[in-house]
Amino acid sequence: MIQNQQNLKQVQMTALQMTSSPQPSQNLQTIETLLKQLPEHRPQLVVLPEACLCFGAGDQRQRELAELPNEGPMQAGLAELARRYNVWLVGGTIPLINHTDDNKFYAASLVYNPQGECVARYNKIHLFDVDVADNTRSYRESSWTEAGTEVVTVATEFGTLGLAVCYDVRFPELFRALRSAGADILLLPSAFTQVTGAAHWHVLTRARAIEQQCFMVAAAQAGEHENGRQTFGHALVIDAWGRILAETDQTKPSLATALVSVSDIHKIRQDIPVADHFKRSNKVLHASTERTR
Repeated sequence: MIQNQQNLKQVQMTALQMTSSPQPSQNLQTIETLLKQLPEHRPQLVVLPEACLCFGAGDQRQRELAELPNEGPMQAGLAELARRYNVWLVGGTIPLINHTDDNKFYAASLVYNPQGECVARYNKIHLFDVDVADNTRSYRESSWTEAGTEVVTVATEFGTLGLAVCYDVRFPELFRALRSAGADILLLPSAFTQVTGAAHWHVLTRARAIEQQCFMVAAAQAGEHENGRQTFGHALVIDAWGRILAETDQTKPSLATALVSVSDIHKIRQDIPVADHFKRSNKVLHASTERTR
């Protein structure tokens, strides 16, 4: 939650769009090429897409690449980029080892500060087990991925970040929990399919921003990947009124970026105090639920 004058400064919010390959080193090079295009303003928040460093080689390949926390070339590469370009960098998701099941990994979104330190980790909670009318047709993320169990926020000098990943956006309860935990800026590394993205991407991302009166920075995979999977793209920066401040409109690697004052959410929250209203209505709903048991 914004609590002091230091937090009222402007911040550059940037969502990257990529067409990631199965090769982490190649994807790190693509990320650096995009980071060289960033506006000069600092502080700057940069969000990478889901599966930013390994996409299209299958879940078994991701399990083979999975690293221990704070060890390995993928994490070292992201940390170095955050430090070199002096940005808050959200490392989409990368596979981290699950010690309780050798066949599964965590889809971990890692937050690096401008000094290159990993200051937070969010394991994706909602796993994409669905059928879609596209080239892939059947998605069963839970076959290889262990679901996370914790809601994660991160305090920064410009506001509090609330972490989510892709399919999470369909579950407003998570975003309510993030707002209750103080979130000002919602982060959504994503790899929406072409079919579901065309139907729901803009509606869902804008709805979560409007409901929780938070900024939304939604990174995206885009185009056709080496395994034939098709992703929707359209990386976004959205304000707390639901306005799209920046958006990528091509399938190639690119960035959506906007300079904002996070303090703008104060007036929106004051004029329409939905958090206070929810507390009152939640008591009614809870009482109603108890009566029906």
